[in-house]
Amino acid sequence: MNGKKSPLYLFSPFCVSLLILIVAPALHAQDWVRTGTNLGVQRIRLAAASFKPMTSDVQSLPLKSIFDQTLYNDLKNAGIFDMVSQSMAPPEMPGSPQEIHLDQWAAPPSNAAMVAFGNIGVTDGRVTVQGFLFDAKNPQTPQILGKQYSDIANDENTRQIAHRFADEIIARLGGGVNGICETHIYYVSTRSGHKEIWVMDYDGQNAHQLTHLDTISLSPRISPDNSRVAFSSLGRDGWTIRMYSLTLNRIVHFVSPGGTTLSPAWNSDGSRIAFSSSRTGDNEIYTASPDGGDLRRITSFRGPDVSPVWNPKTNSQIAWVSGRTGLPQIYIMDSDGSNVQRMTDGGYATSPSWSPSGQFLTFAWNRHYGPGAPGGQDIYIMDIASKRWIQLTHEEGANDFPSWSPDNRHIVFQRDDQIWTMLSDGTEQQQLTHGGSNTMPNWSWK
Repeated sequence: MNGKKSPLYLFSPFCVSLLILIVAPALHAQDWVRTGTNLGVQRIRLAAASFKPMTSDVQSLPLKSIFDQTLYNDLKNAGIFDMVSQSMAPPEMPGSPQEIHLDQWAAPPSNAAMVAFGNIGVTDGRVTVQGFLFDAKNPQTPQILGKQYSDIANDENTRQIAHRFADEIIARLGGGVNGICETHIYYVSTRSGHKEIWVMDYDGQNAHQLTHLDTISLSPRISPDNSRVAFSSLGRDGWTIRMYSLTLNRIVHFVSPGGTTLSPAWNSDGSRIAFSSSRTGDNEIYTASPDGGDLRRITSFRGPDVSPVWNPKTNSQIAWVSGRTGLPQIYIMDSDGSNVQRMTDGGYATSPSWSPSGQFLTFAWNRHYGPGAPGGQDIYIMDIASKRWIQLTHEEGANDFPSWSPDNRHIVFQRDDQIWTMLSDGTEQQQLTHGGSNTMPNWSWK
């Protein structure tokens, strides 16, 4: 790594998919991962009944269909339920506590421990939903949850009501951990003809474009309060950090420090941003206040230092990618630059993301990097304390840019040029985007 670095090397963690394949060991997700990510407990057998239509308005049945499907998918995606197949559910459609027969739901073939049910109707242009969660094994005092929601009657509002009710159920039955059904994923898409910043619901629905800069924008990072998106963008002065306000729907002031400035990352209280800048000639890690002021350099070593991420549990540590020993590796350090530790032991490691619990890192890794090496770029998870790791994806395209969900149970990532999610033990992988190039996902904090 002596001498000046080429632009390809600097931008390879951000702009291009790696074309050289590698061999990776086929390790299965282990108990320590499931325990640490809240996926190790026994799944609750949960049924979601078809909601009862309460009005004859022409919108009632279409909105009921949207609500039923969204609620079922949200609960299925949570990773903590054994969902009763809709084909095994009793034929009844209970709209109120007086109408449900819990013995039918608790009996085979449903064998449900819990039942979500309720009613939906449209009156005077507003959709109203009453939702209940009952314990099917406790008929004496079965009610766990009862909620009512109302909003302007349209498809999107109905979906959001289903998301809210699902999150209530998940929080009640999932150990108090909030659900992710109302969260969003920010990413880069070429659907408009340029690489712009887009956002979609956690399940891939409601995708829409945020920026309209007609240039190349990369690495979006949403602030903890969901008010601003920081990202890298190519302008007349080269690569700079820019800031988009979601409340004002426009670019707002941020003092980018000069040089090639890339890969912003918020700490969990929104008080600092970390990023990489070549303002002194070599890419180093800096932190700054949210407007770009109070600039502090925290690395100083020859070789590129890029892709910083904070430990969201404590804000006292930063993980990042460094080429100081040759090929890029994952390191961690205290937020003032002290106590540097190398985490990966070779290959080509990029794109770290720190779990909300502070226990794990996930990242992209070519463990056997070099000409002619078979295999693929895959997503791995590592326990910080022990440096134990497992492989989550297995040679199914080039996998990169993992990002944790706020519930610690899910990871969103890029596979080739589309965005996927999976549980944080590597199971239940699902493709979210189709069409165009969709890359560099970042999961919102809440």
